[in-house]
Amino acid sequence: MGGNNYRYKVMFMMLMLAIINYIDRGAIAYAQKEIIEEFGFDNFSWGMVLGYFGYGYIFGSLFGGILADKKGPRFVFTLIGIGWSIFVILTAFAGEIGMALFGGSALTGFAVIRIFFGLAEGPAFSTINKANANWAAPSERGLAVGLGILGTPLGALLTAPIIVGILSITNWRVMFIGLGIFGIFWVLMFRKMFTNMPEESPHVSKEELGKIRSRDNLLPGEKVVGDSKAEIKWYEFFKHRALVFNAISYFSYMYVNFLLLTWTPKYLQDEFGFQLSSLWYLGMIPWTGACITVLLGGKISDYLRRKTGKLRIARSYFTIVCLALTATCFLFIPTVNSAAAVLALMTIGNAFNSLPNTVYWSIVLDIEPDKAGTYGGMTHFVANFATIIAPTFTGFLVTYYGYSSMFVAAAVAVIFGMLFMFFVNPDKKKAEKKQLDLQSV
Repeated sequence: MGGNNYRYKVMFMMLMLAIINYIDRGAIAYAQKEIIEEFGFDNFSWGMVLGYFGYGYIFGSLFGGILADKKGPRFVFTLIGIGWSIFVILTAFAGEIGMALFGGSALTGFAVIRIFFGLAEGPAFSTINKANANWAAPSERGLAVGLGILGTPLGALLTAPIIVGILSITNWRVMFIGLGIFGIFWVLMFRKMFTNMPEESPHVSKEELGKIRSRDNLLPGEKVVGDSKAEIKWYEFFKHRALVFNAISYFSYMYVNFLLLTWTPKYLQDEFGFQLSSLWYLGMIPWTGACITVLLGGKISDYLRRKTGKLRIARSYFTIVCLALTATCFLFIPTVNSAAAVLALMTIGNAFNSLPNTVYWSIVLDIEPDKAGTYGGMTHFVANFATIIAPTFTGFLVTYYGYSSMFVAAAVAVIFGMLFMFFVNPDKKKAEKKQLDLQSV
């Protein structure tokens, strides 16, 4: 028997996969004290350990999106979920691997494992975007994307109590092994109920499929799956200014996100003397607001789309306002002295930063849903340079200029992203008209 809401079950399962993805990548931040003490890393080398993840992640996001378009999201979800879970397990032995195979260098061992771990995790969100292109109705794109990327703040929020809880009863090596085993189990469960297209699922009724494939109330420039008859080449991404600048702006979101994910535990321990036993709830605080706003942002953007009929207002201008508020919060952090005030500003700033998170992915779906995997992957590729730069550059800043400098750098990155968003116009007809005007000059 088919139902009318099976697509929401698919979205929920993808949300859970995204949460696992973020818990696995954030776990190392809470194990930092034991790892640093065991292998003798300083702030700069620890920043490098955290940043190595990004070297694999950027290429994983790029090629994973292309693979999702070619092989389908079901294949990619299975491949990467099992893959990153294996490298989570291997993280428990990264130091020993480095000392045994790489000239006695534990740092090199962590580098190799973290790079391959990032490579396996990289395709997750571009593949979710491809699945959303196949499964979500155009009027629900903001909501669908929001549910998928809710895993970002929710996973980061849940990382603190889950990881601190595990570390309170066992050691960091057992923690990584347990996380990896659970990840493999969940991916195999997901594989059993997910199909690449709703047409392939016995659980989707004709009525629900009609809603998913409905062309009612499409805006100019919007497409549904199957509209692009000609083969679209990957390099055409760079011919569309809205897609390129959208990706550059997304870098600013990722910078803030990865800065908080990787450095918040150490910052709270070093600056305010908190112990690991306190981090289970303190580490959650900066992500509480973001868990609400990442969904709210998708709803607001869809509402603006319906009310104004203009994607530029619903996507670009909405994002600009959010980023301006984000930068303001982070600029104020160095001016306060109490942990409560710092956490409050981090929480509010992160909440504003997460409001337009859905927009970056929705713009890809608005412009070219048939290449949602490839173009989503390329968007993620550009943005994910932040996963290298944020933790590594922060290690440098903290070493030479103190912790206040990392918040100023975050604000600068957000202002940078805000300025680029002024040039993002996802209305394809307007973009085409402007191009024709330029050619006629």
